[in-house]
Amino acid sequence: MRFRVLGSGSRGNATVIESANSRVLVDNGFALRELEQRSASVDFSLESLDAILVTHEHGDHIRGVGPLARRYQIPVYATHGTLRTGKCGKLKSWHTIKPHGESFCIGDMQIKPIPVPHDANEPCQFVFTASKKKLGILTDLGHITPVITEEFQQLDMLLLECNHDSQMLADGPYPPALQARVGGNHGHLNNFQAMSLLKAIQTEGLQQLVLGHLSEKNNHPDKVTETLHEHCAHIADRFAILQQDAVSQWFE
Repeated sequence: MRFRVLGSGSRGNATVIESANSRVLVDNGFALRELEQRSASVDFSLESLDAILVTHEHGDHIRGVGPLARRYQIPVYATHGTLRTGKCGKLKSWHTIKPHGESFCIGDMQIKPIPVPHDANEPCQFVFTASKKKLGILTDLGHITPVITEEFQQLDMLLLECNHDSQMLADGPYPPALQARVGGNHGHLNNFQAMSLLKAIQTEGLQQLVLGHLSEKNNHPDKVTETLHEHCAHIADRFAILQQDAVSQWFE
């Protein structure tokens, strides 16, 4: 199993996940033309996608889902709360998933939705299993719950949100109400919260740690790296930081 991130941040998110026989896209916050350009830049065919999984209805995750699904005839998987917002427009093929429910399969890929605390309608994140390997995708949540700690154990790969540095957020350009939203219990993880999860889960078998969804105004890769070395030095030799404007390498 492997994954590649086509962009990560408040201006758009999209992540490709591949197993031996399946290929899915988690979210598409980019306009269709931009996603096509990003995909073409790395010779990735959108026509090869088996499904689009949607975590929630915020624009940086769902903006281009409907146009992509309609153009390439790709089925969409999302919670009832996400679908009922209508942000995808009319879909030819869609499936409702339950964040508190059982895993479902797309080809040889087993997918478990995990409920997360975020200011959206029934948001979820995912744990993928294929070829006896596990990949966790965890962004867009305000705090770590016991369910998250339990479900994100014994991973081989993890894409984890490090949205903001708390001091940078407090000193930054956001008005007080937006600061409260981002830093609140249903907002986004700060660097320290992300490290707290890494301390709470078993990381001995973690081969790839990928940190993403960094705020361009309230965080910096140097801050993330400093916090990781301070609190989780035992895995500081195997991590990468995603960028908003660059397509990542394959993480395998």
